[in-house]
Amino acid sequence: MTDNVTAPEFSRHADQDALVEAARARFVDVVTAAQADDGMARVAVTGGGAGIGLLAALAADSGDVDWGRIMIFFGDERFVPEESPDRNVGQAREALLDHVGIPESHVFPIAPSGGAYLNDPVCAADAYADILAMHAPDGFDLHLLGMGPEGHVNSLFPHTPAIAETERTVVEVRDCPKPPPTRVSLTLPAVNASRRVWLLVSGDAKAEAVKAIADGADPADWPAAGVHGTQETIVFVDDAAASML
Repeated sequence: MTDNVTAPEFSRHADQDALVEAARARFVDVVTAAQADDGMARVAVTGGGAGIGLLAALAADSGDVDWGRIMIFFGDERFVPEESPDRNVGQAREALLDHVGIPESHVFPIAPSGGAYLNDPVCAADAYADILAMHAPDGFDLHLLGMGPEGHVNSLFPHTPAIAETERTVVEVRDCPKPPPTRVSLTLPAVNASRRVWLLVSGDAKAEAVKAIADGADPADWPAAGVHGTQETIVFVDDAAASML
């Protein structure tokens, strides 16, 4: 994994709709450029209001993106049965993946509970780490992230073993502070190997966490302050989320 760090750039917009449109337009530029480099773009997607909003916006207008030459990964997943509406992959399919011409072999969901690894999130995490090593050995071209009011990204919450992980790229998360309690999450080493990392943040409940990012807070306290891309780090915020800057 790389040690390169880029300082966060704040991209401020009036509301979530404007934020999503700005991210959509830049996504098209970034992904088409990545496809021009080696023919394949590798993107990790996220849930949340703005994250799913971006996927829906891309379903409506994805410009020159060639969906046959993109691989989709997931930053985290609730370790619940495959049919659960809580699964990020299901939300991503509904918003975007079922509406564009992306090959199913290019979509890499994290295993559900009750599947090949039964109810063992450790095995599911290790299996996903193997997938990343095989299909994204140099990291992602773009990692999209949402953020919670306490600054969590993926399923990396403050003061937990997952946020302190420095070696593994994917970990199991138990006793999660918000339901469901068991999850599988990419870690900071995996996120920070990405060329571009974008946070999509809206609402005044996130304002304190946005300020913590700007202030360079300790990631143990504010996990979002610990994410960065090797080439670019952008925090897309609306006016409400940026109110403490």
